[in-house]
Amino acid sequence: MEDERNYEKPDLLDLQEFDEAALKKESEEVLQMRLLTADNAVFTRTEGGFLALEFGGKTYDRVGVYLTFPLTNPQEYISIREADEKAREIGMIRSLQEMPREVQDMIQEQVRLRYFMPVIRRVMEVKDEYGYAYWHVQTDFGSCRFTTHMGGDAVVALGDARYQITDLDGNRYELPDLYALTVMERKKLDLFI
Repeated sequence: MEDERNYEKPDLLDLQEFDEAALKKESEEVLQMRLLTADNAVFTRTEGGFLALEFGGKTYDRVGVYLTFPLTNPQEYISIREADEKAREIGMIRSLQEMPREVQDMIQEQVRLRYFMPVIRRVMEVKDEYGYAYWHVQTDFGSCRFTTHMGGDAVVALGDARYQITDLDGNRYELPDLYALTVMERKKLDLFI
């Protein structure tokens, strides 16, 4: 038995507001690269320790600092973005060295906060159980215990002997030189590296 009711297909444009001109304008703004320089951008520190910016006739009470190449070139092409959920880019600092010293210090402070990555100095113990690795290490910030998945991308090679380890919570740790560890410490890492 066939259903004879007449269903009307909804028009997709009726289901959502669609402003083609606004979308086009937003796309053009996203694709436009704006360089922030000592001449056109004024960075200040807020009372709460955040970074504020005056640029292009607009004041941003709080901005985020993102490195385009955090591991290979942290001093160049630094993206400054709005501090909301969209994190829309305001502009780019081509080279941190071109900014005044006080601005360099403020930006580097924000980078250290965003890209906090303790350096592993010693490996005390690493054991695996049920698909997880339980680490006990000494870092440049003291003793630390964390857990990683056994497989996947928990341990990533950044060079011949340099590694980045990411725990279950997304915290990152750097092992700058595998060969700076003792033979016994390296033996503990055989399953992981």
